[in-house]
Amino acid sequence: MKTVLWATLTANGNYAQSSPEHPPKKEALDDFAAHAKTAGNFIVGRRTFEGMQAAGGGGSFGDVDIVVVSKSIEPIPGITVAGSPKEALDYLQQKGHQTALIAGGADLHNAFLGQGLVDELIFNVAPVLEGKGLHLTIDTDRYQYKDAQLLDCKPLGGGIIQLRYAVGCF
Repeated sequence: MKTVLWATLTANGNYAQSSPEHPPKKEALDDFAAHAKTAGNFIVGRRTFEGMQAAGGGGSFGDVDIVVVSKSIEPIPGITVAGSPKEALDYLQQKGHQTALIAGGADLHNAFLGQGLVDELIFNVAPVLEGKGLHLTIDTDRYQYKDAQLLDCKPLGGGIIQLRYAVGCF
C-alpha cells in the first residue's frame, strides 16, 4: 500500500497551524478533499479530528474511510479508531485501499515519518509566515537524513504552491 503524507507548510517552513482567526486556505482544503476522495480514506490524529468536528467538517466526507489514530478517544459511530500508525495502515489495507492518505496533525505525521511509513509527501506551501511553529521530523532522538525526489510542482491558486516528493526508494 502506498502511503501519502499531506500537509500545509508556511512559507518559512513551519507546519501550518490553523485557528478561527487564521483558517486554512480554501485552495488547500479543496486539494485535501480531492486527495481524500481519490484515496477513499484519510488518517488523522485525535486533536485534528476533534478540530474537524468542532469546525463542522468531521462528517462531510461521504464514503471516505476516516481513521483516527489515538489511544485515548472514545469510539465514534462510523469512524475507525486505531491505536498506532501501523494499525491504521493494516485496517485500510484489509479494506482493500491501494493508497492511504495521512492527513494530520504534526504528531501523527512525525510518528509515520519516524517509523519509515511514508512513501510520498505532498506539501502545500501557503503564503504566510509563522513565528513559532511545529516542525516535521523523521527522528527526534538522533540526526537522520533521508533523500526525497521531486515528482511534481504546481500552483493551487491563492498563492499556494504544491510540492510532491517520493521518499526513500527511487
